[in-house]
Amino acid sequence: MSIQDMIKGKKEWRAHMARVKALPQDYQIVYKELQRYLFKVGPVELTEGTGLLSGIIDLFEEGAASGKGVLEVTGSDVAAFCDDLIKDSKTYADIFQESVVRESRKALKRDTDRTK
Repeated sequence: MSIQDMIKGKKEWRAHMARVKALPQDYQIVYKELQRYLFKVGPVELTEGTGLLSGIIDLFEEGAASGKGVLEVTGSDVAAFCDDLIKDSKTYADIFQESVVRESRKALKRDTDRTK
């Protein structure tokens, strides 16, 4: 990653966070919790720009503009809302699990080959 890319990414992130700060307080609180949750769960595309997070802000901006409370937009179970957003996304945990399974199979195959 070049310095230009890093600068561009930082500018995009600042603009993104400015959109968050423009939301009503209850939306900001829920957004930050969503963001924290998504960073822990780690969907792979989360690190590829701010597409998913920007989509959440778009949804929140629409909800706020129409006078809805944030829980009217997300539902009362915010974690379930997040899980539904990323249900078809590959996570870093998935990638790690796949690598563990792959390495285990290799080790088993080596052991099987040695015993023959």
